[in-house]
Amino acid sequence: EEDFVEHLERVSTHDRLMFFTSAGKVYELKAYELPEGGRAAKGRSIANLLSLANDETLSAFIPVPRETAGKFVFFATTRGRVKKTALGEYENIRSTGIIAINLEDGDTLVDVRITDGNQQIVLSTREGQAIRFKEEEARPMGRATGGVVGMELESQPVKEGKTVILIEDEIVSMSTVRDDETLLTVSELGYGKRTPASDYRLTHRGGKGVITMNVTEKTGKVISVRQVGIDDQVMLITDGGKVIRLAVKGVRITGRNAQGVHMVRLEGNERVRAVAGMAERDDEEANGNGSNGNRDGDDSAE
Repeated sequence: EEDFVEHLERVSTHDRLMFFTSAGKVYELKAYELPEGGRAAKGRSIANLLSLANDETLSAFIPVPRETAGKFVFFATTRGRVKKTALGEYENIRSTGIIAINLEDGDTLVDVRITDGNQQIVLSTREGQAIRFKEEEARPMGRATGGVVGMELESQPVKEGKTVILIEDEIVSMSTVRDDETLLTVSELGYGKRTPASDYRLTHRGGKGVITMNVTEKTGKVISVRQVGIDDQVMLITDGGKVIRLAVKGVRITGRNAQGVHMVRLEGNERVRAVAGMAERDDEEANGNGSNGNRDGDDSAE
């Protein structure tokens, strides 16, 4: 009951599926290698189908388009690195996986997207900064490379007892954007807001970016910034086991420098840990009954 569909893809028997991990590796399965089940079947854990190392977790899943010419794989890491590699470089992937991107020690993969070379990219950080730049500013590179600087990250002072230490900010999400849609920003203490994508001015790769949320002790750190449409729905997942379904249209549109509104009630030290888009609609919506989901963020499925 706590699970939900995040990606729903139509595939043919011999279509390729690529799975990218936090360690910078990529694995591949053909569609026919996935166990086939009925509409109500639960399926199997993908970890049982791939030869993952003990410290690897999945960061992204991408169905490979049948026409690969002119397509690229675009990467972003927690330390602000980005890389663009021609999709054709990822052929004949071994069952044990191959290197998709070289990562420095302590760096991990945040997200991966298939692009056409003409997208606009938004990188967002835990401390509430975001940068928007043209994909073409990252030149195509080989598979076993580490990429280039996508965003300059600043260090933040943090008190530990009587000592103040500097902790470097980190990238938490990557989005491709269009001016006619909004960016949904969500913080770990359950605050969120929508901001028009056009409010994020286009700059050059490698800058410090602009504010995407006014991060305070009240809001907590940013955990996700994602492009959304007016009819989209998202799921908020907390470390207390709550899964909250929200209609995006119920989240107020505000400026970049705002804190946002309270989207979900948390208990004690509970924190929002993930935000996922939904690829499915509930039965009432499918039947045209106009359900808008939970606008107030209080309908938790525990």
